[in-house]
Amino acid sequence: MSSTTKARARIESLLDANSFVEIGALVKARSTDFNLKQTDTPSDGVVTGYGVVNGRLVYVYAQDPGVLGGSIGEMHAKKISGLYDLALKMGAPIIGLVDSTGLRLEESTDALNAFGEIYFKQAQASGVIPQITAVFGNCGGGLAVSGAMTDFVFVEESNGKFFVNSPNAIEGNNSSKCDTSSSEFQSEAGNIDVCASEDAIYTGIRDLVELLPSNNSDIAYAECSDDLNRATASTDDVEALVASLADNGSVFETRKGYSEDMYTALIRMGGATVGCLANKEQKMTAAGAMKAADFVDFCDAFEIPVLTLTSVTGFKPCKCCEKKLAKNTAKLAYAFASATVPKVNVYIGKAYGSVYSAFNSKGTGADMCFAWPTAEIGCMEADAAAKILASDKSADDIAKASADYAALQNNVNSAAARGYVDTIIEPVDTRKYVIGAFEMLSNKAVEGPAKKHGTV
Repeated sequence: MSSTTKARARIESLLDANSFVEIGALVKARSTDFNLKQTDTPSDGVVTGYGVVNGRLVYVYAQDPGVLGGSIGEMHAKKISGLYDLALKMGAPIIGLVDSTGLRLEESTDALNAFGEIYFKQAQASGVIPQITAVFGNCGGGLAVSGAMTDFVFVEESNGKFFVNSPNAIEGNNSSKCDTSSSEFQSEAGNIDVCASEDAIYTGIRDLVELLPSNNSDIAYAECSDDLNRATASTDDVEALVASLADNGSVFETRKGYSEDMYTALIRMGGATVGCLANKEQKMTAAGAMKAADFVDFCDAFEIPVLTLTSVTGFKPCKCCEKKLAKNTAKLAYAFASATVPKVNVYIGKAYGSVYSAFNSKGTGADMCFAWPTAEIGCMEADAAAKILASDKSADDIAKASADYAALQNNVNSAAARGYVDTIIEPVDTRKYVIGAFEMLSNKAVEGPAKKHGTV
């Protein structure tokens, strides 16, 4: 199979059958330096056009590694920029299938300037239309920056390479020692959402597009065939709980390999797409806070309601986390406080201290807060609080203070009595209550203070 055929085959594997319409097929490089004119550059190394995914309009480009390594020259970049213009006019997602050696050296500043125009178009499109990148070969240097500017990144697990500096360019390193361009490394760094086989990537993108709105004025909704009042599994396993909440158990997890203490996923509930966040560990990390903040920002930009499943007792105490905990948690609190989409929180375990406040509490703007009967909400665990409150007392007095604190302060009924929890619900009824809350909040409208943007 020729590379040009491969580029088109990738597009055809992604889109609905016979739906692709190519744009700019006759475009070629116009540079004459280094005898480039003597080299044929069909489509200037990138196939661009539009089609449909599950019946919905999308714009797509696929780089052709057989044309100067799929390198990005002036006309190559202008074709992608032009595709962004069309996608913005039509309010439809844009998908890039990447396989390139990077900027075309023979075109130098022409290529650099045109590539800068891609950044500009991506910035304009951010928060307006969904942007998706799938990497099947090399995605290096400035192209990796371009990928990182999109909303979701898929990388083929065997041949996909995602990097700014190649592994061998890093002092003291080489690819055999640590392949910093590998999908596994970049996934753990938080730069990739999905690492999978090529076929699985096509399926994953199609599933994702079905969950997303076409643009920030669209509503992500599909007819629900699942029972809205179906029982929810009573489990502490976050992934199983989220699957039980979702219509027909369908879940698209984002940034799966990154900061596993924080679980983020797109699901459907009652037919509507919902962004779900849940604590998988009792201590929140700095990376987990940033992962959550980024996800909330995305959901808010595209009018996707946010659901949090809270079970967290504090911040992870380690030197590495401490370097970024304050700033990242500030971004988390800011993301929840600034988001104007419907926000629902379910306390499924313990929720203590300032992390309780930052993670979608009533104080930071949650519209509805539910809690399981076994949940606990307070400043800190009762034993720790008792040692402070009764520090000069006997062991029996400290034990009594702990029991009193647990009953008076940490008991979920205490939070409900003060209005910080709206309703205490049985775990089995969680799906029913959450769907009902989102239906009630579907016409939510919020006008914040006039400003250009925040600075947190």
